[in-house]
Amino acid sequence: MPDIVKETISMKDGRTIIIETGRLAKQADGAVIVREKNTMLLATVVVSKETKNESPFLPLTVDYREKYSAGGKIPGGFIKREGRPSDEEILTMRLVDRVLRPTFPDSFKKEIQVMISLLSYDKTVLPDGLAGLAASTALSVAGIPFNGPISEIRIIRLNGKFIINPSLDQLKKSDIDLIVGASNHSIIMIEGEMKEIKENEFLETVITAHKAIKTQIEAQIRLIDKLSNKQRIFFFDDQGSINSYQENKILKKELFLFSYEKIEKIYQNFINKKTRSIQEKIVLNEFKKNFLTEEKIEKKEAIIDQFFEEIKKKITRNLVLKKGVRLDGRTNKQIRSISSFVNYLPGVHGSALFSRGETQSLTTVTLGSSLDANKIDNVIMENQEKFYLHYNFPPFSTGEIRSIRGVSRREVGHGNLAQRALKNIIPNNPYTIRVVSDILESNGSSSMATVCAASLALMDAGIPIENPVSGIAMGLFMENEKKVIISDIIGEEDHFGDLDFKITGTKCGMTACQMDVKTMIGVTYDLLNQILIQALEGRIFILKKMLETLPRYRKKMKPHAPKIYTLNIPKDFIGSVIGPGGKVIQEIQSCTNTNILIEEKGNLGYIEILGKDDEKIKKAINRIQQIAFVPELGKVYQAKVKSIKDFGAFVEISKGVEGLLHISEIGWKRLNKIEEEFHVGDIIDVKFMGIDEKNKKMKLSRKVLLPRPGKKNE
Repeated sequence: MPDIVKETISMKDGRTIIIETGRLAKQADGAVIVREKNTMLLATVVVSKETKNESPFLPLTVDYREKYSAGGKIPGGFIKREGRPSDEEILTMRLVDRVLRPTFPDSFKKEIQVMISLLSYDKTVLPDGLAGLAASTALSVAGIPFNGPISEIRIIRLNGKFIINPSLDQLKKSDIDLIVGASNHSIIMIEGEMKEIKENEFLETVITAHKAIKTQIEAQIRLIDKLSNKQRIFFFDDQGSINSYQENKILKKELFLFSYEKIEKIYQNFINKKTRSIQEKIVLNEFKKNFLTEEKIEKKEAIIDQFFEEIKKKITRNLVLKKGVRLDGRTNKQIRSISSFVNYLPGVHGSALFSRGETQSLTTVTLGSSLDANKIDNVIMENQEKFYLHYNFPPFSTGEIRSIRGVSRREVGHGNLAQRALKNIIPNNPYTIRVVSDILESNGSSSMATVCAASLALMDAGIPIENPVSGIAMGLFMENEKKVIISDIIGEEDHFGDLDFKITGTKCGMTACQMDVKTMIGVTYDLLNQILIQALEGRIFILKKMLETLPRYRKKMKPHAPKIYTLNIPKDFIGSVIGPGGKVIQEIQSCTNTNILIEEKGNLGYIEILGKDDEKIKKAINRIQQIAFVPELGKVYQAKVKSIKDFGAFVEISKGVEGLLHISEIGWKRLNKIEEEFHVGDIIDVKFMGIDEKNKKMKLSRKVLLPRPGKKNE
């Protein structure tokens, strides 16, 4: 039997989380099962034995996959197996990667692969809130020297109360939804959406989440303490790696001596990104030409680039921390110049061009019907999004050449953040709304430019948004006790700074955020509060600039935008509206030049009518209402006599709606011939008496409206 080690995490509401190692995947360097109720995740870690000294970044890969079998499902479509990761899986990978990456020391250059698999799914427990816990525990079990353990949880607020790791049903009803990652002493990562909450409410949520995270970290420590030393794996550098390190150390010193003052002089000119980049390359190429052979350049190119980045980082940080000025000459609170245009693309349903400094988003809005909804069908949920946003980041936006191989993880993540920032301010409407942001130029905060551009484009399209959303990216530089918070960061400030905190909101409150800390120092509650206050000032300034372009949403949609009308009919009439083989609905669509969608919802038939001509749409509505006409009990109708039979007359009480007026209900006296009272084509009054229980047909009466013989009128 394997040596199985377990630890239990007790939550305040009585639920428990079990972490276990030693049973599964024993060939991996670390393997852990995390279980809450019937949701089970397997996290594995494998570390390479060789050091990649030439790597300019931490070679960490996080992979998260959901097995369809976990939810008792078989993959849909033609191929009956799991394929490329879904957007939801990619977003979970990013959540885990972003909380783990800052915890590794800069000197750690071994390749690490973290794989997390959803093995079993309980609908009351969402797995993404457990993925960070599973990954951290697996790394700890493997004995990898990272600054952990850490953990990550989902926290929501529902009816004023906080819930840790909620169910999907609870999540849908909440007004705050955050994923928070932290160490024992500070916050490392936050991402989520809110319904226009105040900054103090946000901070309270984060503090509550951190308390729960500390409990999970303590459990990981207890688990690790139970393991024998044999289960702890440590990795040592070989002699070749040590020699390479010494050689690189000399190379780094030479590069610093040659380049530092030259780059510092360039940066003090406060020139634009493109010019600055060109001048940086000139300095770097001069160093390579004067100090290195072709062979050494080829061998050491990656590490040279890494050392050159360190020079740029040091100078950028010194400017902010010691001289109080930024690369583009701004002060710490200053926002870059803003310009925006709406209706820039006249042929689309809504568009906006938003520029902030050297970052530019061209965003479009397209309106469609329910058929255009984004269908989500995965292990966790089946859903149809009627509002969704796509973000594109082409290489030319940063002046680069790069192969395009589908949508990147970054594009998925940035698009999701912008979508979450906006979705809760979209009013109820019959349209499916697709927003697409194309980043045409980027020097920081492109996702926040997307939010601003999307708000303007939605208003340009005539979507009645009462509270537009703006967004800002905040930065932070820390050295010893000194801390400088900066607003509206550019690319280098994101890359070389200690924090990237994107915050979106309306004039009423926050709607979404994404925070990443770049070092293990993390941020304290007090510092987080200071950033939130400065961000509020910045995003309100940006919002005012946006509203100078378009103060309010357009009252009318574009003439070429589709018009959608909706109505409900009794479910029993769905078949009548469709007709045999679709004959009736096709005839209506053909005559009115509309598209008609019918969906059964409970006891009703929900109908969408899509067209471009209001009069023709109204004509289609009238036709459907006539077919689905439901008479009102006790109401008197003017009916047209359509035909006469021996047993009664068929009368039309509404266009296309006929019923039998039985001969016994025509009048009080006995009739030999119905023609004694009326003829075909006559208009008569009849009263609707209900539906016959036996034959389910209408009961109509004329005689109840006539004076009864022998009875005095009152």
